[in-house]
Amino acid sequence: MANIKSQKKRVITNAKATDRNKAVRSELRSRVKTALETAGTPENQEALRLAVKRLDKAAAKRTIHPKQAARRKSRLMRKLNAASTK
Repeated sequence: MANIKSQKKRVITNAKATDRNKAVRSELRSRVKTALETAGTPENQEALRLAVKRLDKAAAKRTIHPKQAARRKSRLMRKLNAASTK
């Protein structure tokens, strides 16, 4: 542990941010998984909307990189479109 007061504060602040980011990333994975599992069902549109919304929000808050959010949305859409055409 650091001896300097500002470093002690940074350790605590970084731990809080890490926990928050971990929760956001976990929710992203859950939302995308739900959207993929509901492919072809009526509730798919709502699940897809929520997944895209969470990806955009995480990118806006820089939890994930904006290009990573775009890539994940693109891959999600491709998988859902492929599932719906089968």
